[in-house]
Amino acid sequence: MAIDVYKQWLGIPEEFRPPTHYHLLRLVDFEDDPDKIRAHYKKLNTVVRKYASGDFMLQSQDLLNELAKAMLCLTDAGRKREYDESLGREFDQGETSGSKPMLQVLCTWGDIDKSQIKEVEEFADKRGLSQRDACVQMKLVSAEKAAMAYAQELEHSFVDLETVLPDDTVLDMVPKNVVKRNRVLPLFIDEDVVLVACVDMPDHELEDEFRLRFNKPMRSVIATPLQINQAIAKFYAPGERDKAVAQNVSPGKRAKSGSKSKNKAADKPQESLTEDEKNSQRSMAILFLCWSVIGSALVDQLIIKAYILPRWSFFVGFVLIIPPITFFLIKDKLLKK
Repeated sequence: MAIDVYKQWLGIPEEFRPPTHYHLLRLVDFEDDPDKIRAHYKKLNTVVRKYASGDFMLQSQDLLNELAKAMLCLTDAGRKREYDESLGREFDQGETSGSKPMLQVLCTWGDIDKSQIKEVEEFADKRGLSQRDACVQMKLVSAEKAAMAYAQELEHSFVDLETVLPDDTVLDMVPKNVVKRNRVLPLFIDEDVVLVACVDMPDHELEDEFRLRFNKPMRSVIATPLQINQAIAKFYAPGERDKAVAQNVSPGKRAKSGSKSKNKAADKPQESLTEDEKNSQRSMAILFLCWSVIGSALVDQLIIKAYILPRWSFFVGFVLIIPPITFFLIKDKLLKK
């Protein structure tokens, strides 16, 4: 059934096609207040989610992604300026908001006093914490507020992962071991870049890895550590997406590594296993090694010594042959982490 989701769900008149980010979020043109932008996004997100489980599930998913992309663009100072200029907005020459350290941002918001800045810095230094985590542990601000201030320091967007539904096709491109190791969550493709929710600024190694997987650059948005962990547990349940790396990254890497990738092909399944699966394999390997010792001892004692070579020393027979061979065959399972 054909449906104009912009008109029927968001109330956007037909003359606004395609709708701008401001139309989508029902904002006045060039709205600059990030709190108002996020408030409108949350309200409309709730409206569209009502259709997520009905006949219009696909249309709902597409529109939710559009709303999220619009919100993330308009709450990123640099991207918003570029977008506004594309719509004809003129800025004064040299006009820029500039970035501020997150503690100063929190002072500006009235969440902490200037006198508390030094306390936070000392607390963070003594315990080896980031200033963001220090603020949360000192119970000065919530984890969400600290992440928002940190995002503003980086001039990035903040994302509430409870209101965003990642694209399954994007999730399928990145295996669980990558997202867990880096504490990130791939979201969706936006204007030829991969939007990725991160706890911290990604390093160059992670950016290169995403570029290899998607043949596109990544753009990070900031989320709270708790929401990242919860999202990974939800979207990367045990057994899901563990082998995505073997299917999606190896072509690019093979082009660079040549014949070396053939020699390592046998290792890839082990790299894509979950921790539970690795522990299970390790336990089975240990059990197998134990039985090889016990079995060899029984053969030596009950068969060879009893019926074949009565003077056969207990520890010069199969016990010194079979277990070492067994260990050599399964050492990768025992030692690999």
